[in-house]
Amino acid sequence: MQPIYDGKNGLLGNLHADDFAEVSARLERVELNQGEFLFKSYETIDHVYFFESGLSSEIAGSRGAESIEVGCIGHEGLSGVPALLDVDSSPHYAFMQVGGTAHRIETSALRALSNNRPAIRRVLLRFAHVFMIQIAATALADGRFGVEKRLARWLLMCQDRLGGRLPLTHDFFALMLGVRRPSVTDALHALEGKLLIRSERSLVTIRNRAGLEELAGSSYGLPESEYRRLIVDRQR
Repeated sequence: MQPIYDGKNGLLGNLHADDFAEVSARLERVELNQGEFLFKSYETIDHVYFFESGLSSEIAGSRGAESIEVGCIGHEGLSGVPALLDVDSSPHYAFMQVGGTAHRIETSALRALSNNRPAIRRVLLRFAHVFMIQIAATALADGRFGVEKRLARWLLMCQDRLGGRLPLTHDFFALMLGVRRPSVTDALHALEGKLLIRSERSLVTIRNRAGLEELAGSSYGLPESEYRRLIVDRQR
């Protein structure tokens, strides 16, 4: 009998049994530590990571220079989107903001499977589209919304991937929002004052998700709805 995936990764879970059998034969389970790089700027992307847990960040800008997070990925997807588009490297880089578990596959092996099995290629390219929508939504939020609304959006995105208790530092929020740490502190205090969150050192607990969604407004939800439309609903 062909294996059927019973883990948490949304993309692997979307594959039919025969396609998953081909992919799983080439997967290697790995533990990823906080701060561990998944790929670096302009270096070859050797592996693609399908996450079971944790949170990865894709960063625009060179290390040591101005930089900002443009996207985050958890158990819904994978790291290494450029490789899905037949690109060997990227000016962006990606690393783990929160450590977790993943199944990794050599980029060359995944490309071969994608070329030979249209159903696998379709799932991967749909996710690439969803991630590009997330990057565009981030650009819109950064250009049109204030810090509190943007913070509410990112907290919702992090909760989608990590649950209600978020082990996130002020340095991460500063990178995530493209602001200095004092602005992060002020925004966290404002949300705490509205009883939406509880903020402790290196830990944020979501208290009122509905309130966060109301505050985030239209800055949150479009990439999530695209993921449901193109990946989750297509699985049914």
